[in-house]
Amino acid sequence: MTRRTGEQPSSTDVAHGRTGTDVAERGAALPERFENPGLPPHQHRMADTDPRAARRAELQVAVLFGLSIIGTILTLVGYFAVPLRDQAEEGRIFLSNALLGSGIFLTLFGIGVGAVHWAKTLMPDAEAVEDRHQIHGTREEQAEAAEILATGVGESGIGRRPLIRNTLIGAVALAPLPAVVLLKDTGPNPEGVLAETLWEAGTRLVTDPTGQLIRATDLVIGQVVHVQPEGIEEASHFLDEKAKAAVLLMRLEADELSPGAQAGAYEGIVAYSKICTHMGCPVALYEQQTHHLLCPCHQSTFDVTQDCAVIFGPAKRPLPQLPIAVDDEGYLVATAPFSEPVGPSYWEREQDARRMAEEA
Repeated sequence: MTRRTGEQPSSTDVAHGRTGTDVAERGAALPERFENPGLPPHQHRMADTDPRAARRAELQVAVLFGLSIIGTILTLVGYFAVPLRDQAEEGRIFLSNALLGSGIFLTLFGIGVGAVHWAKTLMPDAEAVEDRHQIHGTREEQAEAAEILATGVGESGIGRRPLIRNTLIGAVALAPLPAVVLLKDTGPNPEGVLAETLWEAGTRLVTDPTGQLIRATDLVIGQVVHVQPEGIEEASHFLDEKAKAAVLLMRLEADELSPGAQAGAYEGIVAYSKICTHMGCPVALYEQQTHHLLCPCHQSTFDVTQDCAVIFGPAKRPLPQLPIAVDDEGYLVATAPFSEPVGPSYWEREQDARRMAEEA
């Protein structure tokens, strides 16, 4: 509010403690530098002045760290006491997930919240300001820095609060155990399982998911069909097999295909693995005019006319082709399995690829 010089303060000014002696004029010049107001007065916490409050906060931190230890034990118990085998019933899967999820949550929650509560209630909270200086310091400055670190360790109270120290050590030491145990599920070596699919010579192509047989004469130029091997529903690991055997079927003009693509095609009909060679996403977006297949996850693009060579994106290998023909009834069938492993890279892929090439 602007008040003229000499004007008496209003009742509102007096009520709010304004005397009316300050004059604010429009267009008045601002000072070049404002005075540093400094830090507000430090407010002591209850644990700073009351030893019982400090002891109570210490017990709370120890309980949180102990909760983390319990979470680790619960995770291990859930893993070993409720093992999952093939075709495990739904209730057992739910129990295993509940124990593992709850245990890992308590493990991380206890350490995280305990550390935050320790810092907020027991560690010094006084604000300090230090001017910036050159990164490289003298020996004296380096010695001072080491002393500051030692002081910080002392102020944290970890040396004089053995209950917090011991529970923290226990929680942190046990926290990695679930990860070590769960890594056990990455083995044993799959022994070629990732490279093998249900496709073999004579396997008929059926629509996904309806399972209808496909005649070559039913496909028109530009048509795309999602296909899977006939009888895949009877596989013992249906979802695993479907994830490897998913195929995209397309029909182009035969003269648009490169010699490499024509080798496994039938009258312009080609079949390629639907699993992206980058990260295993489904490559299901087909651009009819350019004959490009696009992976929606990371935009890897494959040229169908050039044997699905990579023309853009992070993928490093073309999509494997499934060689096809027609049987005596005119239905599309595979003439051989894939000549290389489908999907993204894995440790044994080169070894499996060499074996498959020798068997072809």
